[in-house]
Amino acid sequence: MLGLIKRDITLALRSGGGIGLALSFFLLLVLFVPLSVGPDREILTRIAPGILWIGALLSCLLSLDRIFQLDAEDGTLDALATAPFPLTGLSSAKAFAHWATTGLPLTLVSAPLGYLLGLPSAGYLPLITSLAIGTMSLSMLGMFGAAVSVGIKRGGLLVSLLVLPLYIPTLILGAQTVTRTINGDNSGPTLALLAGLTLLTVAVVPFAASLALRANLR
Repeated sequence: MLGLIKRDITLALRSGGGIGLALSFFLLLVLFVPLSVGPDREILTRIAPGILWIGALLSCLLSLDRIFQLDAEDGTLDALATAPFPLTGLSSAKAFAHWATTGLPLTLVSAPLGYLLGLPSAGYLPLITSLAIGTMSLSMLGMFGAAVSVGIKRGGLLVSLLVLPLYIPTLILGAQTVTRTINGDNSGPTLALLAGLTLLTVAVVPFAASLALRANLR
């Protein structure tokens, strides 16, 4: 499993397309917001948590179709499916590699982008914490969508349609964690719910993805 994670991370770093595209999209979205709503600092501060979380969510969507695509095209996925290696482990490794090359970089750049939107200083720690936890859930759910659509030509749109409704609870809990902290409220319950949701996806989604892969590779 560690070998698969290392391999996928190495391939993602060599190609650079997925990481660079996600970060560029995140940056452009944050830069365009002040142009559309105006430079009013109070408005930007109020909407900053939601904008940052929406930006991270949409940036994660851009590379979901690549999770299994290359392995399916060169036959590696078929070889892995017939090897004495559980498909649940394969699914988990793919999701973790996607998080390491997409969710983690997005989390790291969220602080400077939050500064551009006037995010109060109290919001940086909950923003980084919630994104670090929540983007793992996004990668897991996205991996499931990629498993369902593997082998389908131009399945990127299908993946987005499948996973977007599943992303809504993570989006709400993540944005509310930051918003409640900024407003001086207790954000512990929402962060705990976000962590619980992520743990649930980590525990359940790889099994569902393995069933989808097994059905599509028959």
